[in-house]
Amino acid sequence: MLTCSLSREERGTCPGRGFTFTQSSCGMAAVWQQVLAVDARYNAYRTPTFPQFRTQYIRRRSQLLRENAKCGFEPGLRKQYLRLRSQLLGQRYGPLSEQSSFRASSVRSSRTTLDRMEDFEEDPRAQGARGHRRSVSRGSYQLQAQMNRAVYDERPPGSLVPTSVAEASRAMAGDTTLSENYAFAGMHHIFDQHVDSAVPRLQFANDDKHLLACCSLDGSLSIMTLSPSPPTVKVTLKGHAGPVTDFAWSLSNDIIVSTSLDGTLRIWNTEDGRCIREVRDPESSELLCCTFQPMNNNLTVVGNSKHHLQVVNISTGKKVKGGSSKLTGRVLSLSFDAPGKILWAGDDRGSIFSFLFDMATGKLTKAKRLVVNEGSSICSISARSWISREARDPSLLVNACVNKLLLYRVVDNEGALQLKRSFPIQHGSQLVHSIFCPLMSFRQGACVVTGSEDACVYFFDVERNTKAIVNKLQGHGGPVLDVSFNCDESLLASADSTGMVIVWRREQK
Repeated sequence: MLTCSLSREERGTCPGRGFTFTQSSCGMAAVWQQVLAVDARYNAYRTPTFPQFRTQYIRRRSQLLRENAKCGFEPGLRKQYLRLRSQLLGQRYGPLSEQSSFRASSVRSSRTTLDRMEDFEEDPRAQGARGHRRSVSRGSYQLQAQMNRAVYDERPPGSLVPTSVAEASRAMAGDTTLSENYAFAGMHHIFDQHVDSAVPRLQFANDDKHLLACCSLDGSLSIMTLSPSPPTVKVTLKGHAGPVTDFAWSLSNDIIVSTSLDGTLRIWNTEDGRCIREVRDPESSELLCCTFQPMNNNLTVVGNSKHHLQVVNISTGKKVKGGSSKLTGRVLSLSFDAPGKILWAGDDRGSIFSFLFDMATGKLTKAKRLVVNEGSSICSISARSWISREARDPSLLVNACVNKLLLYRVVDNEGALQLKRSFPIQHGSQLVHSIFCPLMSFRQGACVVTGSEDACVYFFDVERNTKAIVNKLQGHGGPVLDVSFNCDESLLASADSTGMVIVWRREQK
């Protein structure tokens, strides 16, 4: 049902709260745009001391209205709802100015901006081609880190929701717990085409619910489709002469790049499995990891066994001038921040390096180094600008062979790190990976998921001080090396050292 809901502050003074309409079968294509326009007109007045909440509130309204509009509402109810909504907002905030009306028309005409504003960016120049996972905050990491530290000093250790609007967001979500939200249990499907060879990486396609890819030490990659049922292997990518160590989807999902111990980077067409280009490492070294530059998918960063990072232009197959650097050990993991300005790289000597990436030239400049644990491999790095919706908190999720999952805060514009939390897992030698959950939930808490050498998948709530495990999945026959969510978190895939891929489904309530 569609609810005439206001924020906590609005609900405190507006009569008639909780007014609802039941769904009807009549179609109504534009109801959410019209209701959203009413809210947008008043958005400048909302929570003046917390501007980030205004965009957060509008985006949530957009999401809820869009979902409910699929069933439609009677035209008469639509007019009644809009009239009452306008009266409530007018009573709360008073008459509108011309300036705020103009701002509302701009918001109303920009469905894309509202749909893709995960990072709540207000500067359109900073938004990427795919929007919600590619935008960048206008404030600096350093300033935000100082603000976070000031707030965290007043909260229990490990808390991640520092602002007073947290309760309002939780009320919008119905106060559901993370345990309920991540109640994965049943197996949707098991893929075994790579059994007897480890599957070190797997990943759902960008913004896709049913397209999944994985690479194997048997020298091939698989692209699998989970719908329509039954799930099948759509295409197998064959051509590497050695084990495949890593791969990455392009933003449009039409290209996959992969690295191999055969010393080549390959570019694949995901529709027909054709190898478009092969790029050999000039040092004839084993290639261990790769990632796309998030703002320019023509550029890929590759790490090799001779301690080198290299930016490669996949259109030409040539190295980018100035786009190389050297670490202290074999390069095992890479991750960009959302705007693509900072690159973190981890090696097998226990170090994480940050690099500044020049968007115009592709040049890499070494910035910071953190030694996590001397001699312990940094197997996985994942960057996230926001953990919860309540406050920006740039963070890095790291798997190192120290029997812990590590969560770091990014404390300045050069990618310096400060340890925030750690979670016990079994991880001493395998290349285990972890992820942030893709959706920033309005529910209390924030969740990360990791593989483990005890053959389990662990869900951790990074806000809990004790008993942080939200869920634990058992079913693999060997160490779980990688995990991946689809875009709406309805499915989770996990891969292990025996070559088995399990797709888990969310428990139906």
